[in-house]
Amino acid sequence: MLQNAFIAIVDDQADVLSMVSEYLERDGYRVSRCSSGAELDRVLETATPDLLVLDVNLPDEDGISIARRLRTTHRVPIVMLTALGDTIDRVVGLEVGADDYVTKPFDLRELVARVRAVLRRAPTDTEGRPAPRLQPATKHGARNIVSFGQAFLDFDARCLRGRDGCEMPVTATEFEMLSTFARHPNKVLSRDRLLGDSAERGSSCCDRAIDIRVTRIRKRIEVNPTRPQIIKTVRSVGYVYVPPS
Repeated sequence: MLQNAFIAIVDDQADVLSMVSEYLERDGYRVSRCSSGAELDRVLETATPDLLVLDVNLPDEDGISIARRLRTTHRVPIVMLTALGDTIDRVVGLEVGADDYVTKPFDLRELVARVRAVLRRAPTDTEGRPAPRLQPATKHGARNIVSFGQAFLDFDARCLRGRDGCEMPVTATEFEMLSTFARHPNKVLSRDRLLGDSAERGSSCCDRAIDIRVTRIRKRIEVNPTRPQIIKTVRSVGYVYVPPS
């Protein structure tokens, strides 16, 4: 995924769009430049990017609305660009399914580092096609899966599926968090540990970012997300995955 990945950049500031595009192209990425959500939609009609760099403050449809709309049909990872100090944009961006964010003004090297980190975590297929239904596991054809309450993590397809086998929407970062839980059942994990190699690690918004993602995951796996039994909170420490009996 890292080599020759296709990245769509959406930003209405021509200088930023040009600067970011040229920098990513020099780093070996294929780039599509879009100044609005409408232009992005035209790109999506013919191809699906491996990653989307999306500015929050767009003149027509804002980046939050675009991200929310795309999350209903696409698995494409999203790195959002937010204004300096605008915490609410970052929080809402994470809530609608962004994988990471970069605050303007930013260092181009930081942006590329975050793009690489998200691409490393991304599923191999980001084309947004409906996932095929799974056949029941058999003695000769068991899949590499881990149960998470009302869902299960499919390591082969790198996705979360409901009990009917249909794919459930999770971001690349959320998949990695679930993978970390699966590898450490019944072990309390700190928020820093759950971030892994994310560029958010050590940032002032670290705890909030993890809490938002855990809340999103619980809505998909728990019978009652307000009283979680699968991913439990350990006050002042982090979270623990309790495998279903």
